[in-house]
Amino acid sequence: MVTNITNLSRSGLYDWMLQRLTAIVLGAYSVFLLGYLIMNPGLQFSQWAELFDETWMRVFTLLALISILAHAWVGMWTISTDYFNDRAFGSKSVLIRFPVQIVCFIALFSYVIWGVQILWGL
Repeated sequence: MVTNITNLSRSGLYDWMLQRLTAIVLGAYSVFLLGYLIMNPGLQFSQWAELFDETWMRVFTLLALISILAHAWVGMWTISTDYFNDRAFGSKSVLIRFPVQIVCFIALFSYVIWGVQILWGL
């Protein structure tokens, strides 16, 4: 088992469950938006704005944003620990893996902050 300070939970089972849960949230959000678009073929900006003015839709979108963050982080952490390992890079693997993980985290966190600013008008 790989334990690392940059791991979300230090438990492979927890990460697996988190990815499945976030996939369900993202799937539900995608199905809802697709259904909304299909049910409103001549969608105008005012209708779209009304939908996102609703508090429940903002909360649902925020949940989807957080799910994207968690889902992507677990995936990127897994990829970075699988491909930037000691067998491939020797003792320098941490020197490569850690900056990659930091860049991914900063990007994902920035996207969520930016999404919250757009969503809530902050």
